[in-house]
Parts: sequence; structure tokens; C-alpha cells
Amino acid sequence: MAKRATLADVAQLAGLSPTTVSMVLNNRPNSRLSADAAERVRAAAAKLNYRPNPAARGLRLGKTRTVGFISDEVTITRYASAMIRGLLEEAEAQDHTVLISESGRHVDRVASALELMLDRQADGIVFGLMGAKQIEVPTASIEVPVVLTNATSTSGLPCVLPDEFRAGYDAAHHLVERGHRRIAFIGRSEALLDPALSVTIGKRYAGLDAALAEAGLAFTHQVDGRYWEPDFGYRGAKEIFDNADVTAIVAANDRVAFGVYQAAQERGLRIPEDLSVVSFDDEYLAAYLRPALTTMQIPYLEMGRAAMQLVLSGDPSPETLVPMPLQSRGSVRDLRH
Repeated sequence: MAKRATLADVAQLAGLSPTTVSMVLNNRPNSRLSADAAERVRAAAAKLNYRPNPAARGLRLGKTRTVGFISDEVTITRYASAMIRGLLEEAEAQDHTVLISESGRHVDRVASALELMLDRQADGIVFGLMGAKQIEVPTASIEVPVVLTNATSTSGLPCVLPDEFRAGYDAAHHLVERGHRRIAFIGRSEALLDPALSVTIGKRYAGLDAALAEAGLAFTHQVDGRYWEPDFGYRGAKEIFDNADVTAIVAANDRVAFGVYQAAQERGLRIPEDLSVVSFDDEYLAAYLRPALTTMQIPYLEMGRAAMQLVLSGDPSPETLVPMPLQSRGSVRDLRH
């Protein structure tokens, strides 16, 4: 491998001092250098394919152009991995590198990962969670900007969250706007109002309720439960079919909706002809159901980008809400036609 050109090599080729070369390459103002000297420096740098040493430059400027990302399970879950892509894309656009560490939800690993990032003099730290909840971050030892993604903290650190209230509102409004009046819901849970479990689900509930109330409606039937898996959706849908006459079901997440599809098929109900279904999250399989599932997307990619922008700018905004777009597919029937 060819030896990397140094600042001194550029200075020797240009016939100028290293200080002069540094002033030109770092675009320092008021250097009083002639245009000819500046051109000689740039020509020498180009000929030698000179690239600044980021580590050395970081020592001089007190910046390493790196950001640490610590997650609970984001790095090992395809569902939320778009958050990392957003972080990386924004970091690259701003000429930064991301150091990534996975805690696996172990508190001791979070502390050691944080210490590792700080030892490497990261310019900022981003914490990212797969499921939005409130966490404790030991801020006393952190002297760089910290931003939480899909999380909040007991110490009030800046955070990036999905706009769940608007998502709940839009989901219910999508059904109401298409003529649905008898709507059921699977997944109400008082336990999930605890910020240690979720800081967004309560807002999702509030948005759903607000859209229905605006239309003079309320859920015709509700099935309570916090374990949002397909079996819960299957049992919840069966309960609804046995006790209520509805035209639509709102599922708390896509996994619940998968179970609703199974129960509807077993009951001989066609989606969307006999039953419309709306959900949340936009998991990978949602688009592959038949018919494809209409759902509110958690915007992990955009949240990652927003978090990186905040940590690099040092913006102290306490909360940034990212819209959750409606993925309108084939699971909702328009009753007005």
C-alpha cells in the first residue's frame, strides 16, 4: 500500500511552509496569502492525492466527526433497522461516521457502551429504541449532545418520536371518511399508559378517540389487551364477531391485524367486502397480506435522520414529532359507493 501523503509532503512539493499549507487547505480567513501560493498548495495536494487525517484534525479542532449510536434491539431487528439507515445517510451527508453498539436491553451494557463511545471522543450520542418508552440516561458524565430516538428520558433530553396522536386520528378518520360508523378496536390497555412501557400508545388511543368523537361516534366494541400478537388479534376478532355488528376493525398493530385476517377467513368474512381493517406500524409482511393491509407507518428512517440532524446541530428542542404516513392498501372498503 502506498504511503499516505502528509501535510509536510504537500508543503515540500509546493515550496511553502506547513503552516501556509494548513491555512490554505482549511480555508482560514484573513490569511493574506497570494492567489499564486494558494494555487500551488492545491495543485500539490491534488498531485499527491492528499487527504486530511481525520483523527489528527479531530485532535486539533476538538472534534472527531463521529457520533455514537446505542440501541436496545434496533440493530438486530429488520422491523426498525431503517432507523440506522436514516442515521447513516444523514451522518454521511454531513461528513460524519457512526459508531454502533447494541445493548440487548441490558442496563449494564448501556453503561459500558456509553463509556466506550465517550472514550472514543464521539461528538454526540444517539440512543435508539425499537419500542418507544421512557428510559434513564446517566447524563452527569456526558458533555456532548445527546438525542433519544423513539424514547424519552426522566431527565428531559431532546427526543424524536412518531406523531402517534395524529396517526391515531388519521386511522380512525380514514374509516369514518369512507362511511364506516360501526367500528371496533382490539388492543386497548391501561397498562400501556405507563411511560416505562410506552410513551406513545396513550397518544395513539387519544387520536383514535378524538377522530371518532369529532364524528359523534365511539367504538362499537373494544377488546382489551397489551400483548399484541396474532393470537390475541384472532381471539379478539372472534369476540367481536360474536358480540357486535361492525363494518371495520382497528387493530392496535399489524400483528394483531394478522390474527384478525385469520378469524375473518375462518368466519367466512371477506376483507374488505365484509370487513375493513386498519392497523399501525407497517411491518414488512403488511404489504404481502391479501388484500394488503392499510396501516400507519412508524417512520423509523425519518426518525433516524431527524435524530442525527439534532445531535449534530446541538438543537435543544425538547421533542420532535415525525409524521406517521398512512399506507393505504386494499383492506378498507368505501361504503359511500
